[in-house]
Amino acid sequence: MTTPIRPQIRPRRSVLYMPGSNARALEKARTLAADALILDLEDAVAPDAKDLAREQIAAAVAEGGYGKREIIVRVNPEDTPWGRADFRAAAKMKGVDAILLPKIESAHQIETAVAVMNVLGAPPSMKIWCMIETPRGILRAEEIADSSPRVACLVMGTSDLAKDMNAHHTPKRLPFLSSLSHCVLAARAAGIAVLDGVHLDLADDAGFELSCIQGKELGMDGKTLIHPKTVGTANRVFEPSSDEVDFSKRVIVAHAEAEKEGKGMVVLDGKLIENLHVDMAKRIVALSEAINDLAAENAA
Repeated sequence: MTTPIRPQIRPRRSVLYMPGSNARALEKARTLAADALILDLEDAVAPDAKDLAREQIAAAVAEGGYGKREIIVRVNPEDTPWGRADFRAAAKMKGVDAILLPKIESAHQIETAVAVMNVLGAPPSMKIWCMIETPRGILRAEEIADSSPRVACLVMGTSDLAKDMNAHHTPKRLPFLSSLSHCVLAARAAGIAVLDGVHLDLADDAGFELSCIQGKELGMDGKTLIHPKTVGTANRVFEPSSDEVDFSKRVIVAHAEAEKEGKGMVVLDGKLIENLHVDMAKRIVALSEAINDLAAENAA
């Protein structure tokens, strides 16, 4: 099997959950520096507010004003009293980029969701994001990631995973490293994005930053967040630094010049540069440009 072509790079450094039952939060989200917003109908919404949340999210999305931020609606599981209504409503919302499905454990769940989306007339551009938050979901991450062209992102649900594993949240997150890495591999093999789980302790700023750094080192595209105050740190950690961008541009130029001379590699600042480094450099530059474009669009 060949490596899939990476889709157009889209910044997902900070992906913020916003409760659909909180109209003020949905309004405030229009001003936040988050790359993407998950308008939530599931965990952040009390049972007696589910219907209100669905109505408010539909109204907020229809009103617009979110700029170029990616808009995702997280629905309740299909086997709950609200799941089917949530999914059908989200699939019809213009301006929604993706539907986030909780508790995904098989390709069959995705195939069923895609069939319903097609019947409801959801545009091909509307994607599916998958919460990977159970042991079975982790073990089947590859088949889930490969299940449909609509699948665009795996979202780690480390809170639920901890519960099911009888594991503990620790500063180094050792109980979850194998699961996180497994999902990064599955996502990269399928050519899709993967996002790290939330950090629950809002008073632990240092621990949050360390978890962001660890997520980036593992290969995550960004971090899911539960409070606006964490957006800035996530953006800073997952954004390529100016030094990275400058060096990447030099790598691209130096390798191109070497190729003109018939050379397949070149030494830059004492480092051997070949094709794979050029690919990495181009991705860093493209991501930096996409982040700048997003910031400019949202500020307009």
